[in-house]
Amino acid sequence: MRIRQSFAWSLGALLLVGSGIALAQNASQSRTLIVNGQSANVPVIQVNGRSYVDLEALASAANGSLSFSGNMIALTLPGASSNTNTNSANTTSASAPAAAPASNPGFSQAFLTAGIEQMATVREWHTALAAAIQNGTPVEANWLAPYRTQAATNLRLASVAIQTNSDRKAFQLLTNEFQNMTKLADKYIAARANLSYISPHALQNDDLNQRIVACGHSLGAMAASGQFVDDGSCN
Repeated sequence: MRIRQSFAWSLGALLLVGSGIALAQNASQSRTLIVNGQSANVPVIQVNGRSYVDLEALASAANGSLSFSGNMIALTLPGASSNTNTNSANTTSASAPAAAPASNPGFSQAFLTAGIEQMATVREWHTALAAAIQNGTPVEANWLAPYRTQAATNLRLASVAIQTNSDRKAFQLLTNEFQNMTKLADKYIAARANLSYISPHALQNDDLNQRIVACGHSLGAMAASGQFVDDGSCN
């Protein structure tokens, strides 16, 4: 930092190198230049009240170096880079807050809304099937089809709404619930088509039905908390 401060005034010499500006001989003066507390024999030129030095002489006096690339000239002074890096690091440390531990982002609002809508549709589908079985009403594919179609549509909408990792994981559970509900409905539709007897209490002893109910409760708890927690009910 001290080196840069000592030579801040000398950077104006960059404007003179190779510029073709003719300096009058009487503008040149013999002066002693102090570089980092050490005197150096560097010619100093004054123009319009400003002091300029030869870059090559300055680089030599400061034990620095010059490099050229096209119309660019780089002057490197010992310690300048390290000071700059140190100052930058200190500035960064002072201005940038410490990184906070990554937290679970939970569900995005769009996915949560779509997921709740999907769960409601599956629940209505399940309620319609359960009511038909309990009341001894023939389970027909045609009147259950609208529930299935709406659930499939809502599932696609939920897939489009995925934004977070929690959304993605929960969508897989919603898919499992949809597929299991489809299997359950198809099972009793097929039984009806085969004229098989269906007990009004059939669902109470149906393992697939119990899994659907448990998954629905699990998804509902996740929606209420806004966080993904897989308890295995929907697998």
